[in-house]
Amino acid sequence: MKTKIQDLFQSLSVKNYRIYFIGQGISLIGTWMQRTTMSWYVYRLTGSPLLLGLIGFLSQIPSVFISPFAGVWADKFNRLSILKVTQSLALVQAMTLGILVVTNTIQIWHLIILSLFSGIIEAADSPARHALVIELVQKKSLLTNAIALNSASFNGARLIGPSVAGIIIALSNEGICFLINGFSFIPVLISLFMIVIPYKEPPQREQSVFTEIKQGWKYAFHNLPIKFLISNNAITTFFGMSYAVLIPIFAKDILHGNAQTQGFLLSMSGVGALLGALYLASRKSIRGLNYRMVYALSLFGVSLLMFSWSRYYPFSLFLMILIGIGMMFQMSTANTILQSVVTDEMRGRVMSLHSMASMSVAPFGSLMVGALSKSIGAPLTLTICAIVCLLWSGYSISIQKKVNPAIKSMMLKHEPTVQAIYPPPDFNVALDKQNE
Repeated sequence: MKTKIQDLFQSLSVKNYRIYFIGQGISLIGTWMQRTTMSWYVYRLTGSPLLLGLIGFLSQIPSVFISPFAGVWADKFNRLSILKVTQSLALVQAMTLGILVVTNTIQIWHLIILSLFSGIIEAADSPARHALVIELVQKKSLLTNAIALNSASFNGARLIGPSVAGIIIALSNEGICFLINGFSFIPVLISLFMIVIPYKEPPQREQSVFTEIKQGWKYAFHNLPIKFLISNNAITTFFGMSYAVLIPIFAKDILHGNAQTQGFLLSMSGVGALLGALYLASRKSIRGLNYRMVYALSLFGVSLLMFSWSRYYPFSLFLMILIGIGMMFQMSTANTILQSVVTDEMRGRVMSLHSMASMSVAPFGSLMVGALSKSIGAPLTLTICAIVCLLWSGYSISIQKKVNPAIKSMMLKHEPTVQAIYPPPDFNVALDKQNE
């Protein structure tokens, strides 16, 4: 039992990753406090669903324009230094927002500018943050565990942050939540300055940024596993993750509940995501993960389809747990496999595409779901989204016989041995052989 628990947290044995994990975990609670508070505050202040949607859109759309350049920066410059800059700017953004709200000097244009600024920071931060994980743990054998623990931390904060924000809003005002988020970036910055990673400056290239972006895209879309994983992320984000937009409608109109009903539904999704992350953290290798990923997508699609027609609240709560497990597991698994197969010189650019496939697609998926729901209703809209996810999962299963050997082939090109990634037989080997 002790060994299994140690295996679950094995990447924390690496000092650099342990320091990063603690700082990031504290900050994520503040991040979820701000996310929850922002939507509540904007709607309370304006009463406008349009402005609520606009604020969400502006916080994500910069990824379309910034992420390709951020990927090149993550490959050319010190990723740790990039994070020090982006996290410092995030602190400034949160503190500015908090001060304006607390002093009651906030105006709509402030919210619009600060949301856009937040989106720019996130777009610049994401590729470097994803690409830094391998430098923190140093060993690819620890990569699956490290990424899974990141997801567990994210979803653990997702359970704590909104609850704390609700209590603070009830006792004081929204500005305190924004200020707390600002202060929560201090532990992250301290951890980043404590981390010591030998930085090897990449060879100087006489190419333009646009040429390097083009090379990254060509590399990604000429390799079947990378192309499949990025496409999977884009499709499941556009049709799958958009379900969150409709949760208020299901809570109020379908299940005849209130804000508490909505909170419980989202919390159950977070519980499922946390369970999926812990299972992924228990994995010792990426062997067979591509099959498990598409099975998880199938679970997500079936659960989403059943949820769209459920009228029984306890059953809907149970389905939200399955939805959380399916969505988190397949998205974190895609991240893990990508990081395992990509070459170091292309890591930042590939991870920028990975970020774009979620961050850039999400606002358009939300707009599509909102418009479709207005025309044909939320249950039928969600049914269509679930069916698309199921069709994609069926196609994904059918091509895994091509994807699986391609994954191993890509790793062999830049790894002398794949022992760390495909270790000797263990207790998972029977299922893994069956999947292969």
